[in-house]
Amino acid sequence: MAKRRIYELAKELGEESKLVLARAVELGLEVKTASSGVEDGDAQRIIDSFGAGVAAPEPEPVPEPEPVVESTPVPEPEPAPDSEPPASEPELAPEPEASESPREVVLEPGVTVAAFAEAVGQPVGEVVKSLLLMGEAAGASSPMPEDAIELIAEELGVTVRIASATPIEPKPSVEKPKDNEADLVPRPPVVTVMGHVDHGKTTLLDRIRSANVVAGEAGGITQHIGAYQVSRNGKKITFIDTPGHEAFTAMRRRGADVTDIVVLVIAAEDGVMPQTAEAISHAKVAGVSIIVALNKVDLPGADPSRVRAQLTEHGLVAEELGGDTVTVEISAKQGIGIDHLLEMIDLIAEVEEYKGNPDAPASGAIIESNLDKGRGPVATVIVQRGTLQRGDAILSGSVSGKVRAMLDENGTQVESATPGTPVLVMGWDAVPTAGDEFEVLESEREARSLASAAEEEERAAGAVVPSAKERLTALLEQLRSEDEAELRMIIKADAHGSLEAIRDAMAKIGREGGKIVVVHGAVGAITENDVSLADVTGAVIVGFNVRPDGKTRRAAEEQGIEIRTYRVIYEMLDDIEQMLVGRLAPEEIEQILGTAEVRAVFKVPRSGNVAGSYVTEGEIVRGAKARLLRDGIVVYDGAIESLRRFKDDVRQVAVGHECGIGLERFSDVKEGDVIEAYALKEVARQ
Repeated sequence: MAKRRIYELAKELGEESKLVLARAVELGLEVKTASSGVEDGDAQRIIDSFGAGVAAPEPEPVPEPEPVVESTPVPEPEPAPDSEPPASEPELAPEPEASESPREVVLEPGVTVAAFAEAVGQPVGEVVKSLLLMGEAAGASSPMPEDAIELIAEELGVTVRIASATPIEPKPSVEKPKDNEADLVPRPPVVTVMGHVDHGKTTLLDRIRSANVVAGEAGGITQHIGAYQVSRNGKKITFIDTPGHEAFTAMRRRGADVTDIVVLVIAAEDGVMPQTAEAISHAKVAGVSIIVALNKVDLPGADPSRVRAQLTEHGLVAEELGGDTVTVEISAKQGIGIDHLLEMIDLIAEVEEYKGNPDAPASGAIIESNLDKGRGPVATVIVQRGTLQRGDAILSGSVSGKVRAMLDENGTQVESATPGTPVLVMGWDAVPTAGDEFEVLESEREARSLASAAEEEERAAGAVVPSAKERLTALLEQLRSEDEAELRMIIKADAHGSLEAIRDAMAKIGREGGKIVVVHGAVGAITENDVSLADVTGAVIVGFNVRPDGKTRRAAEEQGIEIRTYRVIYEMLDDIEQMLVGRLAPEEIEQILGTAEVRAVFKVPRSGNVAGSYVTEGEIVRGAKARLLRDGIVVYDGAIESLRRFKDDVRQVAVGHECGIGLERFSDVKEGDVIEAYALKEVARQ
């Protein structure tokens, strides 16, 4: 049976939705909001309760006298239809029209709740309250629901008309426009500083920035906007101050290839460390120029020659050793070699000839964004093409806005920003996503319409990401069908010896028209950075005697990244060989039951050491298979022999509880270790 909504009945009756809703509740009908539906019979009861007689779904050409003569429920359309209009029209038609016509307003498509409230002359809170009564939850900056505009306006005695000149359709995803060579002018290079923790990235950035202020810039660095420019011999260089290479890769994953040059900071006393190797892999995948800054050369233990030799293992051969990688010896703390580093950046910029078109519609990338208490949604952007000006209508993904003000890194307001220039932009309707691209459009109406369409598209798509199994199936199909196939791998191992052995063995695996490419290889646990890199490159992550933690595992599941771990090297190589020919199907599927963090170690007579643990995920089950992880590396793989909660033996302990765990034939447990309980399920090979 068909249903009719409360707000539809209100429109027919000419009453407010909340009054019709209240009447429906009085009649004992189970309705909660104005958008609730009721059966036709119940709808008629509501109509009758307002004294409107029987609802007439088919409109008559002439208004009936029923609202005036309530005692005449039966319509009489037949007698003298030509003679009745003169008598009835003066009574009924002018009254509603006379009150509505002076209050007509024209609204643009995609109008926000705040703009609608302003147009109809009502407080935003009242409009939001009316939307809530209709079952619609929307904030002041949210688009006004289309089906609610006319109804709420009618309740307020206002007639609205949506301006619909030519419908704007979402732009298809196309390649970035090509500029004529004659339109291009030199622009500042964009530099990102990366490297291992504590190797001096922040100190180097601060040194470059403070040196630039001392050199004569007006004022000082009054705020952090995520990117800034320095001048050298009249030429500008743009530096991006990012949290690290995970942010760098996240930006690339969203399509924003912003960086031209990566400065890789390595402490000359420590050499190449795990995060250094990751940064090298991320920079190589991006295909950008790399300058190695050998920092802390003033310390007694510094050995730049050893670091240059280590870099060759990662495919970076220094110019001093006959290669093409620029290396600069610096001390960020003492200010040694900073000018030489800037000179090398400038030299590479001259060779590469970075250019941009300042006359095109502006576009670029969001470097970082946040909600500022005083300024509202703000975003640091780098203009890559065109000139961004105050007053421009902007769009980034599903967020639109208008450039109301732009600030440089000194907090000074600027009127425009050319290619390669970073600025803080105010005027967004919401906080855009860091890493997304932005563009300037003809009008705010177009920007809002496209933002609304993008939001609907995102909502309809539901951010569906293929699972790891679906990705692996597609990869195997691709490897089977393509003549020139390439299997990309990210390798993590427990020791350098294991890593080199795996690399050497993989180099011998191949088939006609197919090869294995190691995107990244390093010692240590599988991390979220590995997942990000795998997502960008389409690689499979393999781990030998190492494991991902819970956070990394969840990130891999969300992004559909395949992680395969092994304890026996020949099983790993056999699986990789089968994968290359497109025939891999696992015989066992591992299911993680739960993880627990060791908080204390207790000696128990005749039982050895017991791990006093806190369950952080899932549940720990007595008798289940278990492995002990120390810094992500597997140091034990066996079973849970005993499980106690206080003084009682228990079968399982759930997340959020403490317990004592005894491992079978193993007592070398230390605080900070992680115990991972798991089960294996047998599946048939495909």
